[in-house]
Amino acid sequence: MSILKRLPFVSLALLLLTYMTFGWVTSQAHTPWSVRLLTVIAIVFLIGGLTTSWRRLADYSFVLFKSKFRSFSISLLAAFLFFLMLAWFRVFLDILLIVAATILARIDFQAAGFSERQAFWVLSVFSVTGFALAVLIQQFF
Repeated sequence: MSILKRLPFVSLALLLLTYMTFGWVTSQAHTPWSVRLLTVIAIVFLIGGLTTSWRRLADYSFVLFKSKFRSFSISLLAAFLFFLMLAWFRVFLDILLIVAATILARIDFQAAGFSERQAFWVLSVFSVTGFALAVLIQQFF
């Protein structure tokens, strides 16, 4: 079976539209190019985090909770992030939409039988393309 026949086009279209919306909003805020570059790097890290296996993430979580100080620090960070979520609810909803679209595409890639590496590269290309395309379109309009 060809790789193009196995691609989940609906999920990829939603992912592309989501990141285009994010790129449009970022571009309308007149952010400098350095912030946009950091945003692209954050997108790649988000996709990398969502495409790694859960076993690997479980191995890393044991390192975080080895000591009481680390556990307390993680608890404080979680409380602060919860406060930010409530304070900037609109931004939180935008981020939640981006994460949900990425997870949906990841699940569809997993169901289609793609490897983690293939899913990472295809999701990265579509996400960064959507973000860059929206920034370029907004620059011309």
